[in-house]
Amino acid sequence: MRVRQEIQALPRTPGLIFVVAAVVTDADGRVLITRRLPGTHMAGMWEFPGGKRTEGETRLTALRRELDEELGVQVRDARPLIAFTHEYPERHVHLDVWRVTRFDGSIENREGQSLAWVEPGSLIGHAEFELLPADRPIVTALILPEQYLITDASLPDDELIGRLTAAVVRDGVRLCQLRLPGANADRLRTLALRAIDVCRPAGAGLLLNAEPEAALSVCVEIGADGVHLPARALKTFRKRPLPDRFLIGASCHDAAELDAAVRLGADFAVLGPVATTPGHPEATPLGWDRFGELCAPVPLPVYALGGMTREDTQVAFEHGAQGIAAIRGLSA
Repeated sequence: MRVRQEIQALPRTPGLIFVVAAVVTDADGRVLITRRLPGTHMAGMWEFPGGKRTEGETRLTALRRELDEELGVQVRDARPLIAFTHEYPERHVHLDVWRVTRFDGSIENREGQSLAWVEPGSLIGHAEFELLPADRPIVTALILPEQYLITDASLPDDELIGRLTAAVVRDGVRLCQLRLPGANADRLRTLALRAIDVCRPAGAGLLLNAEPEAALSVCVEIGADGVHLPARALKTFRKRPLPDRFLIGASCHDAAELDAAVRLGADFAVLGPVATTPGHPEATPLGWDRFGELCAPVPLPVYALGGMTREDTQVAFEHGAQGIAAIRGLSA
């Protein structure tokens, strides 16, 4: 397994607690959560298994040690899922979350903690399994797929729908953005209904990106899965513009726009351009290192955008991304 290792020494950030956590799934797709023991911070709440990373440990070393101590299993394969910071009133935590794909041993509650296997989609708002507030972005990252298709607005309608169909039906893409900059509600509705007919039978989500007010109204009217907001729209809303049952994505290019997406209550962000892209050759690419720096504190899943292809998915994981977003790279 190829994983970019962080430097051995942890950053000297006063008061910041570094935590590694694991997402472990069973054959039915359920995830393992554990209940915090009496006498611990926020005792009685549920969380993903893991614990503090200590000085001198790499990310994977800390993950392996924690799961051995807590669950009695030995991690063989894992990949980064999401990393972010969360501020509780009494402490500041940096969570480094990994998806464990293979382990040896049988899971047991070595510390006497309660264990439960739960469907990821049922975790938010579940009365019986109240998650730590810091763990909620992890659930969103679990639900979102690794690839996010953006349709090419320059194509004729029939070709756009044809490429969308190929990506969803042939290639298995499970989240799509119908991007129609400047489109009014009538234009958006007509093409969105065609797109839903492609996406819905395949189990793919469809988000609408046009003039924000048109996108919001048509989304609710036709039952799309959500909207994607351009960066310029992030500060125009005083609160989240759709109920929680809809997804909201946000286009971002820098730290200020990522902060605006968080304040708005977006579910995820797209950040770029990471590399040079034919659509915007004049834009200065961030590069992977800067992309990773910008993602690190953000409590949202973030897709890498700009010159991405399927082959970039692994390197995106290594730099803290949810996965990749692309127009041409996912619809050829």
